[in-house]
Amino acid sequence: MNRYFKKKFIIPAVAAGFLFIGTSFKEDFFEIAKQIEIFTTLFKAVNTNYVDETNPGDLMDKAIKSMLGSLDPYTVYFNEQDVVNFKINNTGEYTGIGAMIARKKDRLIVREPYKNYPADKAGLKAGDEIIQIGDVLIADFKDDASQLLKGTKNTKISIKYLRQGKTYTTELVLDEVDIKSVPFYGKIDEKTGYIVLAHFSRKASAEVKDALEKLKADGATQIVLDLRGNPGGLLNEAIDICNLFVPKNEVIVTTKSRIEKHNNTYKTTKEPIDTQIPLAILVNGRSASASEIVSGALQDLDRAVVLGSRSFGKGLVQRSVDLTYGTQLKVTISRYYTPSGRCIQALDYAHKDKNGVAQKTDAKNFNAFKTRKGRTVYDGGGVLPDIELEEAKMSPITSALLKNDGIFDYATSYYYKNPNLGEKIPVVTDADYSAFKQYLKANKISFDTETEVALKNTLAAAKNEKIDETIAPEYQQLLAALEKSENTLLDKNQKEIRGLIQEELIKRYQYQEGLYQLYIKNNSEIKRAVNVLNNQTEYKTILKM
Repeated sequence: MNRYFKKKFIIPAVAAGFLFIGTSFKEDFFEIAKQIEIFTTLFKAVNTNYVDETNPGDLMDKAIKSMLGSLDPYTVYFNEQDVVNFKINNTGEYTGIGAMIARKKDRLIVREPYKNYPADKAGLKAGDEIIQIGDVLIADFKDDASQLLKGTKNTKISIKYLRQGKTYTTELVLDEVDIKSVPFYGKIDEKTGYIVLAHFSRKASAEVKDALEKLKADGATQIVLDLRGNPGGLLNEAIDICNLFVPKNEVIVTTKSRIEKHNNTYKTTKEPIDTQIPLAILVNGRSASASEIVSGALQDLDRAVVLGSRSFGKGLVQRSVDLTYGTQLKVTISRYYTPSGRCIQALDYAHKDKNGVAQKTDAKNFNAFKTRKGRTVYDGGGVLPDIELEEAKMSPITSALLKNDGIFDYATSYYYKNPNLGEKIPVVTDADYSAFKQYLKANKISFDTETEVALKNTLAAAKNEKIDETIAPEYQQLLAALEKSENTLLDKNQKEIRGLIQEELIKRYQYQEGLYQLYIKNNSEIKRAVNVLNNQTEYKTILKM
């Protein structure tokens, strides 16, 4: 009798559940099908009737990317060419020229050639402007021109490029390029190991493990892990890197979504390398995603002291979905939460302003959480370091100089005026800094600060209304005052800017290896991290040990 009543009442309840889910699904399905049909008929009508010849693939590519642009910047559609780049980012391996390349108007700019890879072997230098690849003029090629520099191993590609106003040609021979997640590790002093983790590819945890074991074998008894500028990558690699320092079965991150199957708790699954070695982690405003999982989790577990400036604040998790014809969708499926329960997502993409810009979570709305030993940490705005360092924060004028390539272009000019420094560490003298300011002025490099942009927009509006001549004297006066203010800011932030100029110059002469060698000798943030590790009283007090 009891079994009968259980069946009688439970089965209808379950059926009701399925009915609710099924109805909801049908309503969503109908709406999706309806919108697809509308779009399909519109797409056909446009391509059939438009006055000029259309490119259906290009139109669809733009339509999809525009649609996804209304969500968050991490939900992205990859066409067939894009998929190649996405594979590179995830694996760190590809066949190409071994250089960082950026498009600038009608040229490809070599940002950084990697040592002993094809671009370097062909003699290309940072600042070279590629204007032709094979028979293709970059100015006439509107698609992703970097695709022209990819192909099978040993493919030969002729290129034409500009260097300091002169035209040169060379031949590139494509080869396998392995971009390391750990581009450098070494010892700062007799007992302090230093590991740079640049991104989280599929080899990240293996490379960190290898560096850690070799440093320990070489006598390192404390570690500085540098995550500055690391934009993130694969979630499982972040978990495995934490696993090097914490025991098996430790919760590192939890993901939560409106879709049940995307709710997961991720724990460490392996035996650690060292759960006791003192650890300091460096982060800054460009440390994001997986970098924040590592720094946030180890902070929550009171396993490491975090130093630097507040991290980027990306608390969203993406997943790749294979589509038809070799295309792909990377879609945000959930938010992630560190062991204390905090989500460090800084921007709210569900609530944008009238210009479509996502709003930052106000600090007064941050929620407090507790680490394992009771320290207070906060959500909502990235990982806040245990020790904030002013030098880790970048001034607006410096950010502008990086954005407008003021420092990069000056370094190119300096390099060709001083070609024979070799292994010497370039020192930016007072005379050099004065020359730098003159270079900015002579080349009319704009800082594009909010005030400068507003002033230019005012003049543009005045020209449209034909009153620009009337306000010309006042405009010039304001422009002169603005230039004077910018010059003052260049002097005020001279130390920070000179440091970045030196770093850019070192990469020109000694590649990345030279830059990291400089870091372990002179970088103030690294020095502060070492001081904390050396002062075990301070270290233990911070972590409540």
